[in-house]
Amino acid sequence: MSETQKRSLLHILFDIRGERVPTLPAASSAPRPPMRRGIYILPSLFTLGNMGLGFYSLTQTVRQEYSAAATAILIGHVLDILDGVVARLTHTSSRFGVELDSLADWMTFVIAPAFLMYEMVLKNNPSWGFVLSVLFVICGALRLARFNLKAHLGEPSTGYFTGLPTPAAGGVLAIFALLYSIQEVGRPIRSLGLVMKQVPVFYEVVPAVMLLLSLLMVSNVRYAKFRVAGLLRPRGLRALVISVLVLLMIWVYPQNMIFILYVSYIGWGVVSFFLRPRMGAPPKVKDDPLDSYGK
Repeated sequence: MSETQKRSLLHILFDIRGERVPTLPAASSAPRPPMRRGIYILPSLFTLGNMGLGFYSLTQTVRQEYSAAATAILIGHVLDILDGVVARLTHTSSRFGVELDSLADWMTFVIAPAFLMYEMVLKNNPSWGFVLSVLFVICGALRLARFNLKAHLGEPSTGYFTGLPTPAAGGVLAIFALLYSIQEVGRPIRSLGLVMKQVPVFYEVVPAVMLLLSLLMVSNVRYAKFRVAGLLRPRGLRALVISVLVLLMIWVYPQNMIFILYVSYIGWGVVSFFLRPRMGAPPKVKDDPLDSYGK
């Protein structure tokens, strides 16, 4: 059988509809631009560090080292801010970064704080304690999935987040755990008496706080976005002055001020939700649709 007959037979057997194989254009001979691999890896290193701190927090919770577990979550929040800042400054935001950042956020700001609260408080009542912990984990996952879906669909960016960002939800639980551990062991720190008196009260209402945070993450409550670049613009000088004052207070009363900032941020979102008809809708802002900070 000749070569032509073989091709005809193969055409009959495997190309029933008689479709022709499309002809692909020749590859371009132009030199490809060099890929800046190091710059693309840099934001991911911060994200992976954040994820590693989340796992470290879990190991410390198992060992009942609650102070170390809480500190790891708070440091993870710092790395979460830095990876977004580095990605924007180097113009290396990507869909891969969005997905990786979501996995890191779920580990550090959702799973780790939920397990920390379960071991510290909620395991005393295994029935509803386990349910509240799982609910927090599920709502955190839904919050991140919703953010990623909006990023992939390319929805126009606004000056706020829809739903409580997971770093804030996990951060307020972590700073509470840190304050409670400090108070329990009697470690001397520079503190505000009014704040430290609220720590035992917060301990008693942890189940209600966990439920509230879970619902806020999947709600339509708006939370403001904060950016370093905005503080350096002339119209943000007042915000810059306030930021300097806040940093000074954090320097003097670090644990207490971090607790106040988390609670204020969460509370202001709820208050503004009820005042929204009077305040009006915030304007849309030009932003990177793959901006992942604050998910």
